[in-house]
Amino acid sequence: MASKLLMRAIRVSEFGAPSVLRLCSDVTVPQPGHAQVLIHVRACGVNPVETYIRAGTYARKPALPYTPGSDVAGVVESVGEGVTAVKAGDRVFTTATASGGYAEYAVAAADCVYKLPDALDFTQGAAIGIPYFTAYRALVHKAHAKAGETVLIHGASGGVGIAACQLSRALGLRVFGTAGTPEGTKLVLNNGVHLAFNHREEGYTDKIMGRGVDVIVEMLSNVNLSKDLQMLAYGGRVTVIGSRGSIEINPRDTMAKESSIMGVALFFATPEEKKECGALLYAGMEAGWLRPVVGSQYPLEKAAQAHCDIIESPGAAGKMVLTM
Repeated sequence: MASKLLMRAIRVSEFGAPSVLRLCSDVTVPQPGHAQVLIHVRACGVNPVETYIRAGTYARKPALPYTPGSDVAGVVESVGEGVTAVKAGDRVFTTATASGGYAEYAVAAADCVYKLPDALDFTQGAAIGIPYFTAYRALVHKAHAKAGETVLIHGASGGVGIAACQLSRALGLRVFGTAGTPEGTKLVLNNGVHLAFNHREEGYTDKIMGRGVDVIVEMLSNVNLSKDLQMLAYGGRVTVIGSRGSIEINPRDTMAKESSIMGVALFFATPEEKKECGALLYAGMEAGWLRPVVGSQYPLEKAAQAHCDIIESPGAAGKMVLTM
């Protein structure tokens, strides 16, 4: 009986340190309900937000126990009733899962499942979901970036950063990017950035200051937001994608440029917005400009180590992925 099949999955029974991520080998394989898809997972992306949820410090807390992970890539095992867009055997990636992605099988709502072109492997497929959909939401739906404008991607070498670099280039923007290591700097230059800066160097913001930036995609607002406001051109906008604490800013800086600070949360994307984004990203995969950069890879049992490293590492270099 299919419902009795067991799988390996990471389970979290209490909020806390990375050590609460426990590998269980006797988890029941979930079954797809109406408008759901069961995926045989080959890889799953690791996003910083999953560490905040695990620690219990995030605004939304899942019911315990749960399996983390939203960005899986794999092969459709079976589909629930009412699903027509994908079928068993299709290679797919997701932007969310219902049952959790740090597992050998995952169930996802059909409208969060997208076809993965043959040109991309499963680890690359696991690097698309949250990073590329977030970058698109920030640049297009929030900042309304226009071709010819200048964008600064503040933290350009990680998952969302690389996605924002490639997308900005495809949208016809002039692209500045920062990274925390020489390796990261080289990586962003290979992924569409016109000018790269090391954000660990004293005075790097002064080099950007005179250039006038229209849009800033900000990954670490609690460190950078005050300086961001000073770097903006008239009418500039900062899109806040990541923050790990609070920061003091001078509201007068927004008046001086009539600038805007806007929060970005993929959670609020409407089905229409997701569809639009999915269509543009698929075109990018076909055209070849959307090519996720996979960084560190960990087997499923090393999920706790991955959660340590994504927060502690001195600088990101591509997207962190778990492999099954």
